[in-house]
Amino acid sequence: MVAKRELFKSVDVCELTQLQPYVLRSWEAEFPGLGKPAAGGGRVYRRADVELVLRIKDLVFVEGLTLAGARRRLEEEQQEPSRSIAAVAMDDVLSAMARTKLREVRTGLEAILQLLSHDAGRPPELQLVAPAARSKGPAAKRRRAS
Repeated sequence: MVAKRELFKSVDVCELTQLQPYVLRSWEAEFPGLGKPAAGGGRVYRRADVELVLRIKDLVFVEGLTLAGARRRLEEEQQEPSRSIAAVAMDDVLSAMARTKLREVRTGLEAILQLLSHDAGRPPELQLVAPAARSKGPAAKRRRAS
């Protein structure tokens, strides 16, 4: 959680984010928009900068990305359009529909498997005949003639 202030010194950012100053300085080189030079020679950071540092820290230390990988991920996240609540809800509905359809398909496949496994124990003349074999083609006529 970032304090309610609007500007932070680098010492404060390091304390809030639990980072060493040299780490913060190296991140400034990879992320040029991070912090602004202050009149006294140091740098000041806005609240958004501190939140960005926390996000970078998560990407690097938790997800295991390099700084270049973290920069790319952040750029991708900025380019993605924000999704509306309706779009998220629609995805949930579609996911539920897909799960229902998959369950129906699975049930059907299990029924077919059960039929086939019961059919395997029957003598060949009592086994189920595939619909294509029951057609009225020449092979079917020969079977009926014999």
